[in-house]
Amino acid sequence: MRLKLLGLTAIFSLLSACSTTEKTPVVETVKAKPAVEVDLSAQDLYQKALSKRDFDKIQLLYTARDRAIEEQNWQLVITICEQLIESGGPDSVRNQLYIALAYTQQKDYHTALETLESLNAKLTSPMHFFLHQEIYGNIYSAQALPHQAAPYLIRASETANKHDFKADKVNKALWQVLNQLSIKQLEALNSGSSIQRGWVSLALYTQLYIGDATSLQAALNKWNYAYSNHPASFALPDNMQQIIDVQPINVNRIAIILPSNQSKQKALSQSLKAGILAASEKHPDRELHFINSALNAEQIAEQLNELAPDFVIGPLLKENIDKLQQAGTLDAYPTMYLNTTPQALESIDHFAFALNPEHEVTQAVYHFVNKEFKKPLVIAPGNRLGKRLANHFTNQWLEFSDNEPEVGFYANKRDMQKLVQELLEVDKSKKRIREISLMFRGKLHEETRSRRDIDAIYIIADAAQTRLLKPSFDVNISTFAKRIPIFASSRSHDIKSDKTDKKDLAGLYFSEIPWMLPLTGEQQSLRSEFDQIWPEHTTLEQQLFAMGFDAVKLIPQLRQLQMVPGKTLTGLTGDLTVNQDGDIERALKWAQYREKQIVTLDIKSQKPTPLFIKNHQQETQEAAL
Repeated sequence: MRLKLLGLTAIFSLLSACSTTEKTPVVETVKAKPAVEVDLSAQDLYQKALSKRDFDKIQLLYTARDRAIEEQNWQLVITICEQLIESGGPDSVRNQLYIALAYTQQKDYHTALETLESLNAKLTSPMHFFLHQEIYGNIYSAQALPHQAAPYLIRASETANKHDFKADKVNKALWQVLNQLSIKQLEALNSGSSIQRGWVSLALYTQLYIGDATSLQAALNKWNYAYSNHPASFALPDNMQQIIDVQPINVNRIAIILPSNQSKQKALSQSLKAGILAASEKHPDRELHFINSALNAEQIAEQLNELAPDFVIGPLLKENIDKLQQAGTLDAYPTMYLNTTPQALESIDHFAFALNPEHEVTQAVYHFVNKEFKKPLVIAPGNRLGKRLANHFTNQWLEFSDNEPEVGFYANKRDMQKLVQELLEVDKSKKRIREISLMFRGKLHEETRSRRDIDAIYIIADAAQTRLLKPSFDVNISTFAKRIPIFASSRSHDIKSDKTDKKDLAGLYFSEIPWMLPLTGEQQSLRSEFDQIWPEHTTLEQQLFAMGFDAVKLIPQLRQLQMVPGKTLTGLTGDLTVNQDGDIERALKWAQYREKQIVTLDIKSQKPTPLFIKNHQQETQEAAL
């Protein structure tokens, strides 16, 4: 299993001169276990308790409950806690909190939230509040909502510090959450209690100085002076013996495994090579060695053994990645695959960089939800890719809304106009107009009406198809109705087509990699040079050039980006982050066609709150009124 957040604990090790106390479970036990029962499992203890009566039964049920928590036998925890509540055992609230904990561990977050909300007014002890906040925080963290998880885990950490609870797991969970936040999000949290400010300041120092050991050491010395005895100082793993300096990956020799110039993928390979070479111009002493990905695994292994590279980029095609993963050819080398990988990444120095179209579809969904659109319409070609991306949109959308999006697929260009009218129900309006016209001999003033529930349109189509679809929507949406914003994926954008005609796309929003949008500064100089040397490159080839460029640019910062998920690198293919599984993720830019130019927009597509959590939040607010 891939190691996660490797090296973050190094920061803590700089703050503590001694080893930590023994690791404790997430919850505290309340009953000492009789020596005679030390070797019994939770299930055995539970069965034994069922044979007892009154006080002896309750005592043994508490022992079985605590053992079940230690064993992470969550279904048994629920069963025992429910019996304790039914039998009137002491501290019913705590048992209900353990039930919520068990549901959380079983990923039944809906039931866990219902249980927590039923206890909001019943938290009579600091331990109740500590567990309550911890479980809430863990639920939000599991939904990849670190900005919502952080306040709960901070409150849990504050409570534990004030009342001297052992809270190793809370503190480590809080640290992971904070390191998934951007600098802007952290700065918004940098207030409140000394405990909160200490956590946030430490996370900020990490983002600002990770990879710069000298500056990080100075910042941590300052932090340690300001926040002595802070809980972060003790959130260390067992037996930490030395300081781990997080250093950039330094490379002098790179092996690049790509299709040869004689292959069918020649144009794609050459575009990637051009990007890699362009990014390497500032490193004239760096050696680049290209290996034909069509060679078998043994032949590639021989070449790598001879070269002894510091880093490997590639392969590009999934079948070649699978070939080398199965043979273990790249296990000993830090590697960046240029596609999604058939197998999971096992090495902490293996990464996957893919121009995955699902990334921007997800980004579009997030933007639509944040804009509070209720009923989007998705239109896509009826081929495999179109259906795949439309289904991805629908699946993502239904995490945040109970209204299914309207989806339509077209077979060809001739089918588009008819499909647009059907989706907007203009065809029905025209039919009604004809029926009414037959009833009257005089001339009628007529105007078709389009449906009113659609409040956003998302086009998944290539540039030529988009130039037909956008005007079709424009003419079929009622003139007296509110204009519906129309969005498209990057497939709709083509620089060559833009040179001749933009008027049909006026008002269209689309997501795109920065390389394909108006640039400034150093990137503009690179763009001008590219256009002079490769004026006839296709959109895909330009995207691969940008990918090759970013692949080289990423190498020195891969470890830091993975260790601090909130840290980003601005690249030609987007704002780049590395998740805990080693996948390089991209946040694209939004732009809009306005008159005769393209304007880049400052739109951040932050993940919204899932529907089931939003419903719980609303119910809680209504209950408080």
